[in-house]
Amino acid sequence: MAEIAMRIVHIELGKHLYGGAKQVTFIMRGLRDDFGVENVLLATRGSAIAKEMQSQGFEVIEIPAGGDLDIGLIWRIKKVIQSVQPDLVHIHSRRGADVFGGLAAKLAKVPAVISRRVDNPESRWVTKWKYGLYQKVITISDGIREVLLSQGLSKLHVITVRSALADDATSSCHAQKFQQRFNLTENAFVIGVVAQLIERKGHKYLLQILPELLKTHPNIKVIFFGQGKYRQELEMEIERLKLQDTVQFAGFVQDMPALFGCLDLVVHPALMEGLGVSLLQASQQGVPIVASAVGGIPEAVEHEVNGLLVPAEDIEALKKEVSRMLSDEQLRERFGQNAQQLMRDKFSVQKMVEGNYRVYQTVLSSSEM
Repeated sequence: MAEIAMRIVHIELGKHLYGGAKQVTFIMRGLRDDFGVENVLLATRGSAIAKEMQSQGFEVIEIPAGGDLDIGLIWRIKKVIQSVQPDLVHIHSRRGADVFGGLAAKLAKVPAVISRRVDNPESRWVTKWKYGLYQKVITISDGIREVLLSQGLSKLHVITVRSALADDATSSCHAQKFQQRFNLTENAFVIGVVAQLIERKGHKYLLQILPELLKTHPNIKVIFFGQGKYRQELEMEIERLKLQDTVQFAGFVQDMPALFGCLDLVVHPALMEGLGVSLLQASQQGVPIVASAVGGIPEAVEHEVNGLLVPAEDIEALKKEVSRMLSDEQLRERFGQNAQQLMRDKFSVQKMVEGNYRVYQTVLSSSEM
């Protein structure tokens, strides 16, 4: 398909620069550098991504954004679209953008696509109506795509373009600094959980198996990286299970990619997950993983290749596989080596950028609007 000159408005209303927002930075840079696309970012006023993309020389327009109930977003977004006059609008986030952004693009008579990053199902009529606003829906995993197809969207309407990581993001672990920072002994076996502190990430299932695991592996230390409203409940569970000396909260850390290489194992017992960027980051640093086989996780963690998969909420299976990882250093090393190759083969930034660009080409060369 021949290349088409493009001017794209990207809408990302998240306030922080991780997860989906980080993916937007990769996409915009790749589109500019590899395909000569002119990109404009529409972001929440004062957001981290707005500051980051301004520093990289992109045109950034900031607006107030109050989330899913801020109906005024329709008119603010429409005004920006009409001012910029793009060929296409790409909506990357929720927080009101998934509905109000689609309506604004429709009112401005500009074709739009949306990235879908979560696998939680919605009602069929909501799915049909909301995604009917868009010429294409881009899912970051086949797992999410299957959810949307099961809710009645057509195969031609939904396209998978997997998330990616910066190709140069590998880094070495500074073991001594890491141990000092998190008050760890040299022989500690460090398990990391890198996820928002919300119930569906499944932190409690790891807590429930720790007392048994500590009987045979007393050197386990667990670090929860992330922040969220579920922290108080987790702290109560840690106290109930007497795990205060085993588990610590690190909060959200800016240098997380550099810390993955210091972890011995990543555990992610989530109840649902679109793909799991933290799992990609762990694999890129060669860290083995035990995770739930839900959503898009089996695309990021291939069973017996770069990690082990267990059924969600299955405590016995989780205990068995974490114990296996604890006891088998050669298995961990093999998974770590496989993980880095898997990332190069399936989750490169170049592939993600090309995938999004091809979707744009398809939309702009058709008469779907």
